[in-house]
Amino acid sequence: MSIRVASRINIIPSSPTLTLNNKAKEMASQGIKVINFGVGEPDFNTPDYIKEAGIEAIKSNFTRYTANAGILELRKAISEKYKKDNELSYQPDDILVSAGAKASLFYSLMAVCEPGDKILIPLPYWVSYPSLVMLTGGEPVYVKTNEADSFKITAEQIEECVKEKGKIRMLIMNSPNNPTGAVYTREELSKIAEVCIKHDICVLSDEIYEKLVYDGTEFVSIAQISEEMKARTIIVNGVSKSFAMTGWRLGFSVGPTNIIKAAGKIQEHAASNVNSITQKAALAAYTKDDGSVERMRMEFEKRKYFLVNALRDIPNVTCMEPKGAFYAVPNISWYIKNNKIGIKNSNDLSLYLLEKCHIAAVGGDSFGMDDIVRFSYANSTENLIEGVRRFKEGLSILMEN
Repeated sequence: MSIRVASRINIIPSSPTLTLNNKAKEMASQGIKVINFGVGEPDFNTPDYIKEAGIEAIKSNFTRYTANAGILELRKAISEKYKKDNELSYQPDDILVSAGAKASLFYSLMAVCEPGDKILIPLPYWVSYPSLVMLTGGEPVYVKTNEADSFKITAEQIEECVKEKGKIRMLIMNSPNNPTGAVYTREELSKIAEVCIKHDICVLSDEIYEKLVYDGTEFVSIAQISEEMKARTIIVNGVSKSFAMTGWRLGFSVGPTNIIKAAGKIQEHAASNVNSITQKAALAAYTKDDGSVERMRMEFEKRKYFLVNALRDIPNVTCMEPKGAFYAVPNISWYIKNNKIGIKNSNDLSLYLLEKCHIAAVGGDSFGMDDIVRFSYANSTENLIEGVRRFKEGLSILMEN
């Protein structure tokens, strides 16, 4: 007799980005040259000064349990970062360091959401949001955004959602956005904040791509709009994207003390604390600067210009100009509707591109919007050039008899 799997597991899918990445790696192991646009991590190495801090932590035997919430020095450094970069005042007790931003999101949701609470998620969304909400017992409520509005939810849409669905407990925001690269302006956030305050909606603001903005775009957190909005906002951030530290696994949540302490209670029993060595490396990331982050940002910006322009040159493809993160989402709906080989959705197209063209790009259905595929430009210029060539050729073959 086998052990029964808990029913909650049946409501969540496997991560489509990790599934695609694993299949691409399997093909590569067979000697197939796959250009991977699917993975959401910088292609740069962790800066040396951060690695050296981790090595020094090992050498000095900093290898024991730490405080559950994270070492005090790191939480103080994060507090200083918010004063300096965002003009926001948080105390160390308002900060919980966790094993990656994904853990920070989950603990925050667990701390706030009761079973049955409605959680507003704009489409397209990062693939894990719905699953994390459902694991807490919450009910995802989806609102589709439009390419014409740069895939950003509006205050009017939130108002309409409240009228239609009733009480909304939380809005999940992600700016800069994965998968679209959209960045909300201060004016847009002010209007959204007004509606959230009016209807007593709290905000879980995923700001993991904060440092990766382009074209002179200003990054603004919704917590900066007003003290009243700050009191109902939980910020999630971390070192993975900006500092090229995806494998180090360190994120953090920042917000009202009672919520952060509640999330910390969950972490006490789920994980005890974050890897001690990683915490020392993250402390270096936030207290030193050798220019690595800006050099990475500038290189991503150059790649963005090339990729977006190259995608726009493909017949019947449109592509919004991303203002942050390192993704572009070409609209491929024309090819889904008009192809001659039976492709019916973006995930079909994604599989076709991988198997026939040897490029890995995540289908938009994985993000809740079927008209797009996601390309990551955390990739070499050489790969971008060859990958777009294969993409264009693959789309043209779809139209042949």
